[in-house]
Amino acid sequence: MKRLAALGLALCLPLGAARAELMTVDLELVLAIDASGSVDDGEFRLQVQGIAQAFRDPSVQAAIAKQPLGRIVVSLEVWAESNRPKDFSPWFVISDAASAEAFAATVETWPRRIANGGTGIGKALQYGTNALIANAYGADRMVIDLSGDGKETPPSDWTLSTADGRAFARSHGVDINALAILNDEPGLDQYFRDEVITGQQSFVLAIEDYDGYAEAMRIKLIREIEAEPHVSRLEDAGG
Repeated sequence: MKRLAALGLALCLPLGAARAELMTVDLELVLAIDASGSVDDGEFRLQVQGIAQAFRDPSVQAAIAKQPLGRIVVSLEVWAESNRPKDFSPWFVISDAASAEAFAATVETWPRRIANGGTGIGKALQYGTNALIANAYGADRMVIDLSGDGKETPPSDWTLSTADGRAFARSHGVDINALAILNDEPGLDQYFRDEVITGQQSFVLAIEDYDGYAEAMRIKLIREIEAEPHVSRLEDAGG
């Protein structure tokens, strides 16, 4: 979709005008993590450290390496209440251990600039989608990987509903997967399955608490990179 838009723009430019080229990758991925009021500082750190640990894992790096181009692009999104700004890292192209380490080192010390407030899943999906369609990369697959421990906060004047956020992502060809952390809401995985995820190969992974985050993220990343079939709970995902 982005490639077609870039081509259309190029056709409108005067002859000889510079045309931006998208760098092609196997996957464009936004890792959207929860910083709402239900997430304490220790739980926030377990999320960013878990992502860093997962990208340092040789199995994740091997999954990237065996893709046709051998590279993906990834950005961290930190989200909370709908009316609060979202916080994004730069985009990182990951193609080997060194580039994976560069992303891991950035993410594991990422400051919590957004905190507290409600749970704005719809807005998180909208902002994540906008980041994917506006970046300088092109891939056959664009994915938002959303982690959270709660359902959307009841609507208010500034809220974009979860359903609207999901529809916005779908309309731009973005798939959504979810990691449900069940420490506060035991049935959250079913809510994510019914209300959040979208895409032919989308899936929900569920863990009991934040202590399992790093291993869940490792498994989840491999599934996303390799576009593997649906899984639901960590114990079903295998090694």
